[in-house]
Amino acid sequence: MIKNKKGILTASFGTSILKVLNLCIKSTEDSIKEAFPDYDIRRAFTSSMIINKLKKEEKLHIDTVDEALHRMENDGFSEVYIQPLHIIPGDEYDKLVNMAKRYENSFERLVIGRPILYRENDYKIAARAFKSQIPENYKGKAIILMGHGSSHPINASYSMLQNIFRDEGIDNIFIATVEGYPILENVIPYLKSKHIKNIILMPFMLVAGNHVEEDMMGDSKYSWKNVLEKLGFKIEVYLHGLGENTAFHDIYIQHIKDSINGNPLMKDKKMEAYR
Repeated sequence: MIKNKKGILTASFGTSILKVLNLCIKSTEDSIKEAFPDYDIRRAFTSSMIINKLKKEEKLHIDTVDEALHRMENDGFSEVYIQPLHIIPGDEYDKLVNMAKRYENSFERLVIGRPILYRENDYKIAARAFKSQIPENYKGKAIILMGHGSSHPINASYSMLQNIFRDEGIDNIFIATVEGYPILENVIPYLKSKHIKNIILMPFMLVAGNHVEEDMMGDSKYSWKNVLEKLGFKIEVYLHGLGENTAFHDIYIQHIKDSINGNPLMKDKKMEAYR
């Protein structure tokens, strides 16, 4: 058995759409592989629903976090760095942390990295990374970002990100969520007050998956596109998840580097140790 075997486990909620899996998740993993050639890169999903659907419909097996860590333990890894591909440290992240705790004595070193939004400076970095995918025809329009949302207290991250965008000079961006606050109906009055007529809908999610296909632009009268068009807005839809933006790959890579280097304190106004 190889000693001092080092590995990186990427953990995302997952997607059952194979094209999106390749465009967003695999592409992110490929960037991580390129950045860490001395590490074995493994994959896990945190959604058992997605895992079961892929197994049934595509005959594709994806490990749970438990299965992936168990394999890495049996394969003789001494160091494991788990990098969440989640956006916020919400319920899925908490599940990941709790599962990893079961393996804290199985490796010489087991470290869980930060999702996209965690420390104050992470929000600023994410906002700047997002700038690179803002359409060139943005001027005079508003962008509504679709976040997943959660009942978890960390759902407040979306309001913080909204303010960070403004601090960074990125105007006319509004964030709404599918399963949290704010929802689309909270954003509409602001659009009307600014007399905005043209809107670009964009996902602020790792993948442009089922939520985008159904909740953002689906045929249902409740989809964001149909609700806004009924109110007289002119809608464009941007069908790309954050996983297609290499600037976000760089964020995950840096978070892995931070994990390897002991998650050093950030040189920021609000310094905090990593949990």
